[in-house]
Amino acid sequence: MPPVFAPPVPLPYALPSSCEGYQLAMPNSAFAAKIVRDFVGALLRTGAHAGLADDARLCVSEVVSNVYCHTRSELVRVEVLVGREEVAVHVTNDHTGPLPEPLVRPEGEGGRGLLVVNGLAASWGSSTRKVKARRTKTVWFVLTEPEPESGTEADCRVGAAEPANEMRPDAAQAQAQAPAQAPTQAPAPH
Repeated sequence: MPPVFAPPVPLPYALPSSCEGYQLAMPNSAFAAKIVRDFVGALLRTGAHAGLADDARLCVSEVVSNVYCHTRSELVRVEVLVGREEVAVHVTNDHTGPLPEPLVRPEGEGGRGLLVVNGLAASWGSSTRKVKARRTKTVWFVLTEPEPESGTEADCRVGAAEPANEMRPDAAQAQAQAPAQAPTQAPAPH
């Protein structure tokens, strides 16, 4: 098994030195995405960033799946940097191909992984680095806790934002697709 090197911190982005770092290296296999998804999910759910766990799991799964589908790298290395207000994830492989880019035409088969990362992450990017005699490629993304919505306490009640007389679009569609039923009448009193 080749030696494991820590992924580089891609410039221009780096978390403050006060963050905690976690690393995982595994063979580049069909199971790698699930393994790293579970690793990142468990790590964030047990810490201060439980609210970012699902987005982090989805993003890291997409990036690791890209490594499996598009490279011949023997290993996938993942580094998770957990800061006070954000989480950065680096996924590194040993493939010398071009840096990944999101699809320009998302209506095709597959290839939407980086579009998902782009939609969920506060920032993301990729970089290459020469480590000893080989070149590594890293795709990284940063997730931040969402800003709390401003409003009054009354606005925070369930359903307060929906007008009372209007039907939500999903409910209107369900109603339109439901078979018409005759109105029911209460039995006449005897």
